[in-house]
Amino acid sequence: MTDTTKQFQEIIARCKRLFEAKMGDYGPAWRILRTSSLTDQIYIKANRIRTLQMKDLRKIDEGIDQEFIGIVNYAAMAINQLRLGVVDRPDLEPNKATELHAAVLQEAFELMERKNHDYDEAWRRMRISSLTDIILMKLLRVKQIEDNQGNTQVSEGLDANFFDIINYAVFALILLSEIGE
Repeated sequence: MTDTTKQFQEIIARCKRLFEAKMGDYGPAWRILRTSSLTDQIYIKANRIRTLQMKDLRKIDEGIDQEFIGIVNYAAMAINQLRLGVVDRPDLEPNKATELHAAVLQEAFELMERKNHDYDEAWRRMRISSLTDIILMKLLRVKQIEDNQGNTQVSEGLDANFFDIINYAVFALILLSEIGE
C-alpha cells in the first residue's frame, strides 16, 4: 500500500467517524436539502478556509482541518442527493445513510487512485491554498451547472465535480497532517 493510499484511507476513516457521530445526533436530516443547499454549505466552509488562510487573526478557535472534513462529508451527501433525489422528510435509516456515505467515499478513493497514477501525485507539490482555490472554483462551476438545471455542453456533470472536491479536500488534509497542523 502506498503512503497516499494509506493516508487517504486514514482521512476517509476520520470523515466517516464524524459523519456517523452526526448521524447519531441528527439522523439523516440532510436528506431534505436540495443539492444547491449542499453546494452552498460546502462554499461556506471553503470560503472560511480561504479567509483564514489570508488573515492573521482568528476569532473562532477551530482549525481548517475541521472545515475540510466538512467539505468531504457535505460533498458525499450531495452525490447521494443527486442519486436519490430530494425528499420532504428524512427517509433513510441511519445505518443505510452511513452505508451510502461510505460507498461514495470508496468511489472517491478509487477515482483518486486512477487519477493519482496518471497525474503522478502532482497534488503533493501544490500549496494547500491552491487546493482551497481549486475547490472554490469547482463550486462556482457546480453553481453554474445547477443554474443551468444540470445541463452541460462539453463539461463533466455535477457528480464529477463533487468527487473532485472530495479528493482535493482529502489531499489538503493529508498535506496538513504532514506539516503538523
